[in-house]
Amino acid sequence: MAGNGSGAAAGGGALYALGILGAWVWFWQQADGFWWHVLAVLEGFVWPAFMVYDAFAALH
Repeated sequence: MAGNGSGAAAGGGALYALGILGAWVWFWQQADGFWWHVLAVLEGFVWPAFMVYDAFAALH
Protein backbone atom coordinates (compact mmCIF):
# COMPACT_ATOMS: atom_id res chain seq x y z
CA MET A 1 0.00 0.00 0.00
CA ALA A 2 1.97 2.96 -1.25
CA GLY A 3 -0.49 5.74 -0.44
CA ASN A 4 -1.34 5.18 3.22
CA GLY A 5 0.67 8.18 4.56
CA SER A 6 2.70 6.27 7.15
CA GLY A 7 6.00 7.74 5.91
CA ALA A 8 5.30 11.15 7.42
CA ALA A 9 4.49 9.64 10.79
CA ALA A 10 7.70 7.63 10.75
CA GLY A 11 9.69 10.77 9.96
CA GLY A 12 8.11 12.62 12.87
CA GLY A 13 8.89 9.74 15.21
CA ALA A 14 12.51 9.72 14.09
CA LEU A 15 12.79 13.46 14.67
CA TYR A 16 11.26 13.12 18.14
CA ALA A 17 13.70 10.28 18.92
CA LEU A 18 16.61 12.52 17.94
CA GLY A 19 15.24 15.14 20.32
CA ILE A 20 15.16 12.60 23.13
CA LEU A 21 18.72 11.48 22.42
CA GLY A 22 19.95 15.06 22.31
CA ALA A 23 18.20 15.87 25.58
CA TRP A 24 19.74 12.80 27.23
CA VAL A 25 23.22 13.83 26.16
CA TRP A 26 22.70 17.39 27.37
CA PHE A 27 21.11 16.55 30.73
CA TRP A 28 23.52 13.64 31.37
CA GLN A 29 26.51 15.97 30.99
CA GLN A 30 24.94 18.45 33.41
CA ALA A 31 24.12 15.79 36.04
CA ASP A 32 26.27 15.42 39.15
CA GLY A 33 25.41 12.37 41.22
CA PHE A 34 23.18 9.33 40.95
CA TRP A 35 19.79 10.98 41.41
CA TRP A 36 20.66 13.78 39.00
CA HIS A 37 21.43 11.12 36.38
CA VAL A 38 18.08 9.46 37.05
CA LEU A 39 16.40 12.84 36.63
CA ALA A 40 18.37 13.40 33.40
CA VAL A 41 16.87 10.22 31.91
CA LEU A 42 13.35 11.31 32.87
CA GLU A 43 13.88 14.84 31.56
CA GLY A 44 15.06 13.38 28.26
CA PHE A 45 11.61 11.88 27.71
CA VAL A 46 9.71 15.04 28.60
CA TRP A 47 11.87 17.84 27.18
CA PRO A 48 11.08 17.28 23.47
CA ALA A 49 7.36 17.54 24.21
CA PHE A 50 7.88 21.01 25.69
CA MET A 51 9.93 22.02 22.65
CA VAL A 52 7.18 20.91 20.26
CA TYR A 53 4.58 22.78 22.33
CA ASP A 54 6.69 25.95 22.29
CA ALA A 55 7.25 25.63 18.54
CA PHE A 56 3.51 25.39 17.89
CA ALA A 57 2.86 28.28 20.27
CA ALA A 58 5.36 30.41 18.35
CA LEU A 59 3.68 29.54 15.04
CA HIS A 60 0.29 30.54 16.38
